Amino acid sequence: MALDEALLRSFDPATSLPILRLYGWNPPALSLGRFQKAALVLDLERCRADGVAVVRRVTGGGVIYHADELTYSLVCAPGQIPPASSIKDSFRVLTGFLLAFYCNLGLDAAYAADVVPEGTRLGERTAFCFAGKESFDIIANGRKIGGNAQRRLKGTIFQHGSIPLHNRAATGLSYMSDQTPEHAEGTLSLAECGVRADMKSLEESLVTAFGGYFGVALRNDVLSAAEQADREWLLVNKYSTDQWNLEGVGE
Repeated sequence: MALDEALLRSFDPATSLPILRLYGWNPPALSLGRFQKAALVLDLERCRADGVAVVRRVTGGGVIYHADELTYSLVCAPGQIPPASSIKDSFRVLTGFLLAFYCNLGLDAAYAADVVPEGTRLGERTAFCFAGKESFDIIANGRKIGGNAQRRLKGTIFQHGSIPLHNRAATGLSYMSDQTPEHAEGTLSLAECGVRADMKSLEESLVTAFGGYFGVALRNDVLSAAEQADREWLLVNKYSTDQWNLEGVGE
């Protein structure tokens, strides 16, 4: 999370090239949305007893349990992506490569707005991310797969999201204050769809889908000295503190 924020803070909309970062989580952890209070939505005693770290994202939304997943983050300027009619529509634009990725893997994937039954409530705020559906969440086999969140800062778009290899929603729900079973029932993972590829193969497939969807060629890069320094500062002074992670104070 410190590196994601460092990439966002270091990005210059006038001169920087768009950034796609791929990563995973080890050990598993819970991430809170920007405006959540840990004590209200999590069973912190159980988190501590099980040694499950709690961190906070710079994006909004509900709690996510990160385990056995491929995570991406994307940093760009609005002028570097295909036109979007609104901020909400930019989710469609910026998740199009994910839809292509899932379809390339053989999944019958579509946006929630296009396939959910008439009368389904979309966009309802939920404490547990996978309990709700947004218009441009991706649905496969009738269930939500992964989740995405976005933040805008000084002419820059930051978006990140999760691609679950295995379904750990029930485990994540066990750390919530509200453990209503239905909150974890509408989720799906790649393994449940018969996709058994390893992480490296999935990363390559995601890069191929990204390049094809946006019509760009990607190249590997390393952190600049400024990005690395900012990451280290954020790690020590923000993302290692309960003040930020649990209370959301310190931005």
